[in-house]
Amino acid sequence: MKIEIRGAEKLSFREKQVVVLKETGKSSEEICQILDISPSTVATLYNRARAKGYEVVIVLPGEVLGLFKGEEAGEDD
Repeated sequence: MKIEIRGAEKLSFREKQVVVLKETGKSSEEICQILDISPSTVATLYNRARAKGYEVVIVLPGEVLGLFKGEEAGEDD
């Protein structure tokens, strides 16, 4: 799995950390523990990042979803 943050250039390093953790399903409490910051800081960073506008895209290969078993990439039907 690959995560791409479109508009990441608008975010600070810490905002990017919070966004990635939040968007991959971590709770605010888990983010606090991982980054060693307070719950209010997590909320502030996440809200600030959302206000700046970004888009998270998760890229999954087709094999992971079981969609392209036995097919070669670029193969036409």
